[in-house]
Amino acid sequence: MDVRQISRLLLGLVFMPLLSHAAGKCERLVVTGSPDAPPYLWRDPADPAHLIGASADLLQQVAQELGIKVDILYGGKRSQALAEVQTGRMDVLLDAPLTVAGLSTLDYIHPPLVRNDYLVWTRKDSSLTYETPADLHGHLGALSEKARMTEAFDDFAQHQLTLERQPGLPQAVQKLLLGQVEYVLAGRYAGIATLQALGLSEDLVAHPQPIDQPGLFLAISHDSACNEPWLRGQLAKKMTELPASGVTEAALQRNLERWKSQLQQPLASQNSRNP
Repeated sequence: MDVRQISRLLLGLVFMPLLSHAAGKCERLVVTGSPDAPPYLWRDPADPAHLIGASADLLQQVAQELGIKVDILYGGKRSQALAEVQTGRMDVLLDAPLTVAGLSTLDYIHPPLVRNDYLVWTRKDSSLTYETPADLHGHLGALSEKARMTEAFDDFAQHQLTLERQPGLPQAVQKLLLGQVEYVLAGRYAGIATLQALGLSEDLVAHPQPIDQPGLFLAISHDSACNEPWLRGQLAKKMTELPASGVTEAALQRNLERWKSQLQQPLASQNSRNP
C-alpha cells in the first residue's frame, strides 16, 4: 500500500464518525397533529396521550424503515398542536395543511403524506346538479367547522358559495336530511364512516368529482434539532414511494373501520340503556 492509499484510508477514518453522526443524528421524533381528523388522525380513546389513525400508521412504517423512533403524542387541539411544533417543543406536525403563513416556521415535506378528497354530498332525491364548484353558486350548503380546505378553495367559497359551518359533520348531515341545506361538503372517508355509523348510507349520495383535494403534509419545525437535510430527503423519498405502494389506501380502509367501530360503541351503549 503506497503513501497516497494510506492517506486516503486515514482521511476516511477521520470523517467516518462525522458522516455517521450526520446520518444518525436524529434517533427520535416527537410528533403531533389534529386530535379530531379521523380516519387520518384522532385521539386514542384507550390511550388519550397518543394519536392514532391512517397518518400515524403510515409515519410509523416510514420511520421504522429509516430506523427512527417516533412518538405520536396528543398536543392539544389543532391550534395548540401547531404551536407545539412551531416553537420546537415538538418536532413534526403530522397533518399540516400547506399555507403561506406556515412556511415561516415549518419545512413541508413534498409530496403530502395523504390527500383528503372533499366531496359534495346530497340527498338521493336532490335535483341539484354538480359538476364544477361554480354549480353550487346560489345553493345553501353546510360543512363541519373542523374541515380544512385549501387556501384557494376557502377564497373561492368566501366569494362564490353560501356555506353554514356546523360544530361537526353529524350536525351538517342532519341539516341536509331536514332539507335546511341542499348539500354538505365532507371528506370522502369521514363522510362514509359518519353515514354508516348513523345508518344513513342509503339516504345520501356523494358526487364522485372532488370539490377540493387538500394535502396533509409532514411539516418539520425550523427549531427542531432533527430538521436536517438527510432526514428531509429520506422522508421526501418515502412520500414519493407511498402512493404507488398501496399502503396508503390499506391504512385508510383499516382506520376507517377502526373509527366506525368506535363511533358505533357509544350508540350501542346508549341503545342498551334505552330498550
